[in-house]
Amino acid sequence: MASHRKSRTPGTRVAGIRTPALATAALTSVALLSQTATAAPSDDGKPSLEEVEKKVGDLYRQAESATEKYNAAKEKTAKQRKQVDTLLDDVAKRAQKLNDAREELGSFAAAQYRTGAGLPDTATFLLADTPQDVFDQRQVMDRLTGRQKDAVDDYVTQQSETMKKRQEATQSLETLTESQGDLKTAKATVQKKLGDARALMSKLTAEEKARLAAIEKEKQEEAARKAAELAERQAAREKAQEEAAAQQDSGGPAGSGATGSSGSTTSPSTGSGYAAKAEKALAFARAQIGKPYVWGATGPGSYDCSGLTQAAWKAAGVSLPRTTYDQVNAGTTVPVSQAQPGDLVFFYDDVTHVGIYIGNGMMIHAPKPGTYVREESVYYDGESAIHSVVRPA
Repeated sequence: MASHRKSRTPGTRVAGIRTPALATAALTSVALLSQTATAAPSDDGKPSLEEVEKKVGDLYRQAESATEKYNAAKEKTAKQRKQVDTLLDDVAKRAQKLNDAREELGSFAAAQYRTGAGLPDTATFLLADTPQDVFDQRQVMDRLTGRQKDAVDDYVTQQSETMKKRQEATQSLETLTESQGDLKTAKATVQKKLGDARALMSKLTAEEKARLAAIEKEKQEEAARKAAELAERQAAREKAQEEAAAQQDSGGPAGSGATGSSGSTTSPSTGSGYAAKAEKALAFARAQIGKPYVWGATGPGSYDCSGLTQAAWKAAGVSLPRTTYDQVNAGTTVPVSQAQPGDLVFFYDDVTHVGIYIGNGMMIHAPKPGTYVREESVYYDGESAIHSVVRPA
């Protein structure tokens, strides 16, 4: 699928970092506070509120990025562990076959010893009771020779395949160990970033927290206004499409121009089949509202952002990858203005957050540590935070 990443002018994004509870205001306070104050350090050397909120925002963004890396490493580790177990089982089975082939060769060696097959022909003739005995032994050994060859060939084959599988298992174990190291590193990074952010927030005074709360309220009001505007645009587009379809059905002019800028009135991906699946995904997502965000969680008691969207679409019979990095490529990219219920809405240039669109400019998502699954405007972190919208089925 072609790249869908949006190009943005550096320095235009103010919002883009999610933090828990009152600290969420840290995401956009630079823009909002710039109307009334400057972010200058205090005289006592203590960081200003603006500096603290920016640092907290950076830490939470970094933590979320590390969370997606953790999710990817965890998934990779699970797959490699399964592969290693399969290879080890295969090695054990081949080792048994190798032992069976070895025993068969041993039985032939014993047969040769018993029949005197290792002796020179003259000695065999002289030691035989009668010439007929020599003839009988030769017939037996001729038959044994063919079977011996097959046994030797089987032994060599089993030995070669067993050694190959042992090498594969060794390499897989080494890769598994490396992936486990990546998993451990990602986990430590998430925990450190979250700990640093909480430490910074704990140093804020009650007055500073109140200021952040006020900023967050303003931000939510702006996000709600933008969501309402999007809902109006989408409603107008749908009405125009319906009118155009009605005209066509009545024999009027086809294509009145109402749909010229908004796309076709019909699409395989937005037909009744998609709508039915999306309804199931949304029903699942709504049932999770109120459950806590926990990084790396995939349910049923808690979720991170991509864990929630993956579980929601799984309930609709659609398998999505685990991480936001992969989910963003698991469908068809559409404009925000054409988002349909069930579509996935991705955020930030590094694609570290995702929610599921429910219509009217709103989505259900698991926002960040310290919060719960909830409905919220897709503009909760500003319009520039939206990376793309993807239709997964």
